[in-house]
Amino acid sequence: MGRAILPLLAADPAFAFVGGIGREGSMGAGLIDRSAAIGAADVILDFTTGSAAAELAGLCASAGGPALVIGATGFEPDELERIAEAARTIPILRSGNFSIGVNMLIGLVAQTARALPAHEWDIEILEAHHNRKIDAPSGTALMLGEAAAEGRGVSLASVERRGRDGITGERPPGEIGFAVLRAGGIVGEHSVMFAAAEEVVTLSHSALDRGMFARGALAAARWIAGRAPGEYGMRDALGLA
Repeated sequence: MGRAILPLLAADPAFAFVGGIGREGSMGAGLIDRSAAIGAADVILDFTTGSAAAELAGLCASAGGPALVIGATGFEPDELERIAEAARTIPILRSGNFSIGVNMLIGLVAQTARALPAHEWDIEILEAHHNRKIDAPSGTALMLGEAAAEGRGVSLASVERRGRDGITGERPPGEIGFAVLRAGGIVGEHSVMFAAAEEVVTLSHSALDRGMFARGALAAARWIAGRAPGEYGMRDALGLA
C-alpha cells in the first residue's frame, strides 16, 4: 500500500509527503524517525499491523496529533480499545477497506439481511486474497459480517462460524459463515451469499488494482485532517454512513 500511495501523493498538489515510517532501526530512502513524523505531519497513514497501529495511535494521542488513518486489520480486542481511547484525543479513521465499491456493498448487505428472514435465508461470506496476507478472515469480510449481523439485529460474535471441519452437524438457523482462500496474487475478492431452499442471492465485489485502495486512503486523509477527535470509518468519509 505504501508503494501504491507514493506516486498518487506526488501527483496531488493537496499533499506534501513528510516521510515514511519503517520498522524500528530500518533505513532507506524517504524513511524518517517515527517521532519526527508525529511532530511534522498533519495526517499519518498506517497500513501495518494491529499491534503497531494501536501503539502509533497512543503515541499520536499523547502528542496531541496528528490525525491518523488506519488501514491495518487483524486487531486483538485490547488493541481496538487502545485505538478507541486515542480517538478521545485525536481524529482517527479506521477501515478494513478503502474502496468506494466495498463500502457500497456493506450497505447493501445490511439492507438485504434486514429484509430476508434468518430462519429462511442462510448467510455465507467468501473472501480470497494473495498468499502474503497474514490475517483471516480479512478485515473486509468481517466488516461484511458485521453489516449482515447488524441487519438482523444481532451481534456477529453470537452467530459467526469461521470454519467447518469434520462432522459439524446441521447448520444452525441464523448462522453467518466465513470461508477463506489464499492463493497467488489475488488482490481481493469478497462475496456474500444469501441462500434459501429454492434460490440464492449473491452480492460481490472484485478488486482489480491496489491503486483503488490508495486513492481511497488519500480521500480519507483529506477528509480526516482537521476533524474533531473521534473514531470514524470510510463510510463517514464517503458520506455513506
